[in-house]
Amino acid sequence: MTNIGFIGLGTMGRPMAGHLQAAGHRLFLHDVVPVAPELVAAGGVVCKSAKDVAEQAEIVIIMVPDTPHVEAVLFGPDGVAKGSLKGKIVVDMSSISPLATKEFAKKVEALGADYLDAPVSGGEVGAKAASLTIMVGGPERAFNTVKPIFDKMGKNVTLVGANGDGQTTKVANQIIVALTIEAVGEALLFASKAGADPALVRQALMGGFASSRILEVHGERMVKRNFEPGFRIELHQKDLNLALEGARALGIALPSTAVAQQLFSSCAAHGGKAWDHSGMVRALEMMASHEVAKA
Repeated sequence: MTNIGFIGLGTMGRPMAGHLQAAGHRLFLHDVVPVAPELVAAGGVVCKSAKDVAEQAEIVIIMVPDTPHVEAVLFGPDGVAKGSLKGKIVVDMSSISPLATKEFAKKVEALGADYLDAPVSGGEVGAKAASLTIMVGGPERAFNTVKPIFDKMGKNVTLVGANGDGQTTKVANQIIVALTIEAVGEALLFASKAGADPALVRQALMGGFASSRILEVHGERMVKRNFEPGFRIELHQKDLNLALEGARALGIALPSTAVAQQLFSSCAAHGGKAWDHSGMVRALEMMASHEVAKA
């Protein structure tokens, strides 16, 4: 049994923490909202601050929305860095800026702790099923220590490099996901406007080279008009902002990523920032004055 701190117990963090409890670990919990009763009932210890979590835990996991939130959790007045960190491991599983991550890691290491950036892919479904893909950056010794804990939350856990490389991998993942959603949306819109049944078109494509997890899951969402989130458009916008900001810093162009971001922005302008990211198809539909037909 390991004493694990878990900060950020929302849509993703709550089931992830639950898996760790089910595996027999003792959890020290903190969030800006009341901690879920089931986590407390399972033995979770509620802490009043991130500092208190760091004092109690051997490994501190952070799962919050964006870069400023991670910075506040780490270095705020009652942040993790104010606790006793020497010899411990801090794991940020949020999806944030790779450049900021490298700076956070340096500051945490200066306090005597190891730092891992370990963003995830798989959304709420993957968090609940403990089937997340976890992309890790940081020292191998810390990764080897935390790997059995990662394995309780995910199925595909990879050390991809040094600090920041985990976040870079997640940004790359989000580029591919966004562009594939856009491609699936265009294809099904084209098929529907041409008079074909988009549900049957999708079924046929699932057996060919165009098959993908996004065609399977998000293509079905488009056909059935189910845009209740899984993963909200506003969160994917945040991730693509990281991609585009990083591209500017690197002096490269990501033209298709920029287009995908504009389509998400169109959805948000029409009240869709909380739609599932498969709802990008609605921006395409508005331009075409045609809706992908229901199955």
